[in-house]
Amino acid sequence: MIQVTLEHISKQFGQAHGVSDVDVSIKPGEFFTLLGPSGCGKTTTLRMIAGFYYPTEGNILFGDENVTYLPPNKRNTGMVFQNYALFPHMTVFENVAFGLKVRKKTKDEIKQRVTDALKQVHLDAYASRRIDQLSGGQQQRVALARALVIEPNILLLDEPLSNLDAKLREETRLEIKKLQMELGITTIYVTHDQAEAMAMSDRIMVMQGGVVQQIGSPEEIYNRPVNRFVSTFIGETNLWSGIIERIEGNDVYVRLTPEIVICGNAHNSSPICKFEVGSEIAISIRPEWIRESSNANEEGLDVAGKVVVSEFTGMSVNYVTDIGGLQLRAMFINQGHRLRQRDEEISFFIPKESVYFTD
Repeated sequence: MIQVTLEHISKQFGQAHGVSDVDVSIKPGEFFTLLGPSGCGKTTTLRMIAGFYYPTEGNILFGDENVTYLPPNKRNTGMVFQNYALFPHMTVFENVAFGLKVRKKTKDEIKQRVTDALKQVHLDAYASRRIDQLSGGQQQRVALARALVIEPNILLLDEPLSNLDAKLREETRLEIKKLQMELGITTIYVTHDQAEAMAMSDRIMVMQGGVVQQIGSPEEIYNRPVNRFVSTFIGETNLWSGIIERIEGNDVYVRLTPEIVICGNAHNSSPICKFEVGSEIAISIRPEWIRESSNANEEGLDVAGKVVVSEFTGMSVNYVTDIGGLQLRAMFINQGHRLRQRDEEISFFIPKESVYFTD
């Protein structure tokens, strides 16, 4: 296991800024994910770690070794690409063995290590098959075995599941996470899929426009987003703007519409929030916090509105509703809840503890 340190790295492509001032230490054995929309700089960052790009500014360290300008073949990283980059004219065994042959390992060592790597990804029975005889999920596992067989210090994965269907993607991400935990290898994973990032990561670095927005555990990123972008990009949320009407101790009262005033605790807020009477502030409320009724003596807000869209997913019932001109999203676990249809009246309770203040 090895620590990866990015010291204020930036990358420019001509006049365009690909990545700006990324500064983070990735712990030994950590599963660390770079998350963001297309063009946010996550793949550029991964490619600088791999050595395919050199940073315009800053340093990259593997442990105590400065590898900033070291070529890829000198970094001992294993990489899995989005399109897998397998050799179609070779068998599974030959694909996995390729990196070991380049390193001039003996035939006996190659055979043993390839066999072990294929067992790790449950493909030992497919060693003699051609790549075009495999499913997409099997090809992905061949690419993973090829990356692992060289015994890298760091495993790099660039959107490796994006070409798989939904069910296979879920199964494969579980396999990757289990394997990573068994091997204890430092892993850096790139994705635009929030569910993947939340399910697999020890920590997540959210990026937008080449700039790091937030770094933290999945729980921190989801429950305490630092700004509007993170709160809306990670999962679904109700994001409303209002004017602070009054402040009583830690209770902040915000008028959202002429009829709706909501109260939240100032401690449940982004660190960049400032609370001043008369100033505008944003409120984020996750749909799963919304309920149909309150418990006794529970603080919160009762609202009523009309159903705009209702969705039955099997596991949950999801609503988009109109409450006095505000759009409210709500999600109920399917435990006997009666599905309302479009234009039906529906009442909700918004707990005070669900109110999160952001910039």
